Amino acid sequence: MINSHAYDYVNLLEKAADASWTRYNVIANNIANKDTPGYKRKDVDFEEYLLEELTGGSTNSVREMVADVDLENLNATTYTDNISYSYRLDGNNVDIDVENVEMASTQIKYNALIDSMTHEFNMFRAALAK
Repeated sequence: MINSHAYDYVNLLEKAADASWTRYNVIANNIANKDTPGYKRKDVDFEEYLLEELTGGSTNSVREMVADVDLENLNATTYTDNISYSYRLDGNNVDIDVENVEMASTQIKYNALIDSMTHEFNMFRAALAK
């Protein structure tokens, strides 16, 4: 993590990319356990924490909102989804179709975050070259 206000947005993108990577691995684990009796799917909370951090302040400027985010408090949390109903007799609540859609969505988000970080660093590089 880079400690400069110039890199606040990049640091936030890095946290989001880490959360997406964690979610991707959790979903892969769900898919691997689709036939395990009694297995309960897991998921990751991050977007809610990010939204709370971004909207917690009273500033209207996006730059100030990003600068005010406490990155130490912004972590992805893995939880077990006991709420989803299991239609299977063995108690497993993994729906392979849902997991595949979630995995694809997470992969798209992760790639977009990496592209955004690359774009930010290219802008820094261009500014330094002039």
